[in-house]
Parts: sequence; C-alpha cells; structure tokens
Amino acid sequence: MAKAKKRYVCQACGSVSSRWQGQCPDCAEWNSIVEDVPATVFSQKHDLSSGGRRLEFTALDQETPLPVRKTTGLAEFDRALGGGLVPGSAVLMGGDPGIGKSTLLLQTAASIARSGADVVYVSGEEAAGQVRLRAARMGVADAPIRLASETSVRDIITTLGAGDPPALLVIDSIQTMHSDTIEGAPGTVSQVRGCALELIRYAKASGCALVLVGHVTKDGNIAGPRVLEHMVDVVMSFEGERSHQYRILRALKNRFGAVDEIGVFSMASEGLEEVANPSSLFLSVRDQPLAGSAVFPALEGTRPVLVEIQALIVRLQSGATPRRAVVGWDNGRLAMLLAVLESRCGLNFSSAEVYLNIAGGYRLSDPAADLAVAAALVSALADRPLPERATFFGEVSLAGEIRRVAHADLRLREAEKLGFAKGFGPQDARIGKTSLDYRGMTGLMNLVDQVVANA
Repeated sequence: MAKAKKRYVCQACGSVSSRWQGQCPDCAEWNSIVEDVPATVFSQKHDLSSGGRRLEFTALDQETPLPVRKTTGLAEFDRALGGGLVPGSAVLMGGDPGIGKSTLLLQTAASIARSGADVVYVSGEEAAGQVRLRAARMGVADAPIRLASETSVRDIITTLGAGDPPALLVIDSIQTMHSDTIEGAPGTVSQVRGCALELIRYAKASGCALVLVGHVTKDGNIAGPRVLEHMVDVVMSFEGERSHQYRILRALKNRFGAVDEIGVFSMASEGLEEVANPSSLFLSVRDQPLAGSAVFPALEGTRPVLVEIQALIVRLQSGATPRRAVVGWDNGRLAMLLAVLESRCGLNFSSAEVYLNIAGGYRLSDPAADLAVAAALVSALADRPLPERATFFGEVSLAGEIRRVAHADLRLREAEKLGFAKGFGPQDARIGKTSLDYRGMTGLMNLVDQVVANA
C-alpha cells in the first residue's frame, strides 16, 4: 500500500499546503496550520459512522406479550428454570464429568418430544449408537427425538435452517463444536466463543430454546471464556457427590426468573428421579438424640431444606497440635465461630480437635447456619444431646449476638411439616402463625445456658 502523503490545513480559512508554516499565506493567521492525514482505503472500510442500517427505537413502556414457557415435564427442572424453558432463550449447563448432565437433558428432551414438540439432540462427544443405548437403558428410546452426532456448527445451522426450527435444541457439548471460519482447535477460547455466538444467534432469530452443555475445570468453573456466561440467558450448575445418590440443579444466573432456585434429583438405575421432599435425604432417622447433632432449616431460593449438622470434639494430650476438619461448610467461618465461643462464652476448644460435617454431602452457604453449627459444637463439647425434634437457625456476630435472618417463617413451617416440635433462633425473628414452640435468643450465652442445660 502506498504511503499516504501528509498535508497541512489552516484551521481558520481551510487552505491546504504541502508543508507546515507558522503563518497561513492566505489569511495571515499565525499558528493555525495543523497536520491532517487524508483518509485511506483502509480507514474508509473501517469507518463505522456510515454504511449501516438505521435502528428502530421503542418506548420503555410499550406493551410486549410475555413469552409462553414450555414445561420440561420434570417439575424440579422447571422449578430451577423459574417455570420452564422460554422460547428463544439460551441455557448453559455445567457440572462435573459423570454427574448426569446428559442423562438429565436426554430425559427432558424425551419428555418434550412426547408432548408433540420437535426436539433436536446433537451430541459432539458420543456416537449416535451410544446415545441410543443410554436411551434404551432409561426407557425413553421410543421418544421422537431427532438425534445427530456432529461437531460442525455450519452443518448444524444449515440443516436446521432448511426446515422449521425445533422447539428445543440440545448441544452436548459446546467445547466439542468448531467453526471453519475461526482458527484454532475445538475447545479453544476463540472456538467456544464463536460457536456459542452463532448458535445463540440462531436461537434468538428462530425462537427455539437452546441448551448448551459446558465442561468444568478442576475448580468447578465452566471451562472456556468467562464471556460465555454473559452471552447466555441462564447458567445452571449440576452438583452432587458421586458417593451419594442425590443431585442438585442450581440456577446461578437467570434472566427470566429468580436465582438460587434448586431442583433435587436422585440418581437411579433408570436415570434421574425427582425428589419432592429433599429434607428426607439429609436427615437421619433414629430413636434417641445424639450429642453433637443439630438440625438446620436451610433455604435454597424459595425452598426450605432441613439438613443435619454433625460435630465431633476430641480431647488431645498437652502439647499436641489440634486439627480442624470441615466437610460441606466454610473452614474460615468455623474458625471465626470457635473464636466467638471461646471469647464470649468461655468455652475451650484450643486443646481439642474439631470435626464438622454436613450430612448427606450437602454444601451450606447460608449464614443462618451459624447457630446450628454452634449448637452442634457446644453439644459435642458438653457430650449432651440437644433437645429432641428441635431446629436451630440464626447468624452469629463477632460480639456473640444472634442476628435475624430472612424467611424465618418458611424455615419453621418446613420444620413443623416434618414433625419438629421446637425451634431456636433470633429473638426478633418474624415467625408468623405456627404451632411449633419457638424460643428466641439474643446471644450465644442463651444457647449455652438454656439449650444445653435444659436438654
């Protein structure tokens, strides 16, 4: 490309010269000549100020018909989605390998296809024969699903564009897709971003619901660029421990519903089964109460789930270094709670090993679990069981106060429905009408004095 010639233009009169001068020869103005580079072919092609189409703006208060959700046939899946699949939406589902993502989506696709809707299932990881074998094992082989084993996004969109768009399009998985317009192997950042953009663009234009399966890293995050989570409408995480039968489907982002909603499933030989009462999975049934065990009414979105918190205190010989082990809860929060119990309540945990476990492999992030954890620790330290059929909830501050938490009435109603008779929590909690015996406490000293002493 030829080098562009420089020119100098007077800002006062507009005269052009081939060299700079202190005074314009035409208008006699001083210091008015500046360098101006003329537009080249390259700059004209990349000038975005013209050449596009005009946009049509709409008013913010313009009435728009609400999208009609498509139920998946699985009530727990619909709950996590906020009521069902929205036409034209893009859903990204992540989870550990072998956790059951493909199983869940195959069951969902079969349920929607049996209702009369067109469903396309594209597998980039398995051959069509492997998917058919899994469908036969799950008892959904008779569902009218259009199945394909393909990794080319161009071929997929070309095939779907030749006919009517399906009601549901499942891509398993986005890391195996590739586009011939982008350099790089499948799974690279550019390929994942580009393929997802083309598929989402097709879903928005055609109105079909798109579900993308995403791989996860060893840290549990969805592999690929972070922008992938911004591009989709819903981000879901399929969680669970392989040693346990339960699985939790959690909504991390939802443009069409509430976040932190969960759906609970149980892994069986014929696929995933819905769990209508998840509290039964995480509570042990026994005749007599045991020391170091407390029941906490956790809240996942709008669903209360009762979980059992277990604590064990082991006294050590003088000079030994005590160990702190936590499963299912934050290790730093346990250290803070032990410090509050020692400082505010006079209890000694410095010469003892502390083990804390959330039964059933459940993972707690609710700050209202502080009081239940403290009750389990105090009960294990005193070797005395807590009151029978009682639940504990409340956030503990560094001053030892028990602070109010959200939705106390929902927690107590769930406990009452499962046969619990007592509830311990903040004194200023809004509990509403309940036949459960509720006892409010202002600080951890009330827990030590009233609960353990009267157990």
